[in-house]
Amino acid sequence: MPIYEFHCEKCERDSEILVRSADWQGTKCPHCGSAKIAKKFSTFASAGAGEKTSGPKTGGGGHGCGGGCACH
Repeated sequence: MPIYEFHCEKCERDSEILVRSADWQGTKCPHCGSAKIAKKFSTFASAGAGEKTSGPKTGGGGHGCGGGCACH
């Protein structure tokens, strides 16, 4: 089951809740118990998103980390 982000219209808090994608309506806010929650638009990121797929990588010895880790 995926984790979705919700915003409660009653207590104005955001929550991440593990629910079935088709059965999220009726889910209650874990903070105040209200059923007035709305699913937030969520995005995901993947490693290397936006990078070229061919040619040499720059800035980190070709590990794809950009030099930000301790492997160099």
